[in-house]
Amino acid sequence: MSTGRRDVQPPAGPAAVPPGLDPLAAVRADGDPRTDVYLTGTVFLDIIFTGLDSAPVRGTESWARGMGSSPGGVANMATALARLGLRTSLAAAFGDDMYGEYCWEALEQGEGIDLELSRKVPGWHSPVTVSMAYEGERTMVSHGHEAPPPEHAFDGKHAPGCPPPSRACVASLVPGRREGWLGCAAGRGSRIFADVGWDDSGRWDPADLADLEHCEAFLPNAEEAMRYTRTSCPRAAARKLADLVPLAVVTLGPEGAYAVDGRTGESAEVAGIAVEALDPTGAGDVFVAGFVTGTLAEWPLADRLAFAGLSAALSVQEFGGSLSAPGWAEIAAWWRGVRACGTPAAAGLSRQYGFLDAVLPAAYRPAPLARAVPTIGFRRPA
Repeated sequence: MSTGRRDVQPPAGPAAVPPGLDPLAAVRADGDPRTDVYLTGTVFLDIIFTGLDSAPVRGTESWARGMGSSPGGVANMATALARLGLRTSLAAAFGDDMYGEYCWEALEQGEGIDLELSRKVPGWHSPVTVSMAYEGERTMVSHGHEAPPPEHAFDGKHAPGCPPPSRACVASLVPGRREGWLGCAAGRGSRIFADVGWDDSGRWDPADLADLEHCEAFLPNAEEAMRYTRTSCPRAAARKLADLVPLAVVTLGPEGAYAVDGRTGESAEVAGIAVEALDPTGAGDVFVAGFVTGTLAEWPLADRLAFAGLSAALSVQEFGGSLSAPGWAEIAAWWRGVRACGTPAAAGLSRQYGFLDAVLPAAYRPAPLARAVPTIGFRRPA
């Protein structure tokens, strides 16, 4: 991107993916599923305009000082999980156009995501989202058509069929629509983590959350949580949601997050980390990925919340969705900076994030991550 930040092209192939830290090393055992996390959804090509001083005004032309392109949609979550060292399987449809080819290559070769259950659809063009980032927020315009259904919808070969055994699945619930594969996955022992989309109908009917019966954790934002529970406080909403799902986590934006474990009665709250937010696209997905990682690694609830918030805070300092997600190198660099800083604020962070000492090797510095690039038209020389 032409933003003064260094551009890093996607790696050339699987060999370019550096060996990463395995956060689940201590809990892995013989006979475990090959897949850590399975997810399914729609992959978009994201085109991000950056460096806008304000929102576009009708009847005028706005010039952005920078732009970037990257896979988006469900690719945000898949990339965030893979960059944290989880063996991630994605079932999605990809167009057979240049956009689809780029997204497939960036996810499979660049991020090491398993696309065995994904498919390329002849004659179907990739969905596209244009995102405009300004004043720490973003406005998006999307275009796309629903992909044709797979030939074998429920034989386990392609989404939305029952996925292969996995430690966990991440689902984005759609108000008023049941996800048939969730019950199958939960029956196979997968731990289901879910968020929810905005209810355009305005009903906010708790009955639309019926799939929570299959879920271990539900992670809505504060506005969604309060609307579904008819409460005026996100903490009260979390406590009420804990009656519907074992673990309710409500994100509070820059203020942090609050969680209630309905099984034990434990609650935890973690404040947000103050950062210069350049683009919040995908931050919610990165938060969920961090929380899933900590949960599968069997960390205490407060540590899981803190790690998820840190991951999201690091992501908003880069532009784009999927390729803004941090890896362990970025987390390690942040932690070294905190430990080297002598301010009272840093001392507080050192106490809160002390668990990272047991997670991070002392000298963890893998290769730089790929970031959103201004164009996908250039091809590498033969």
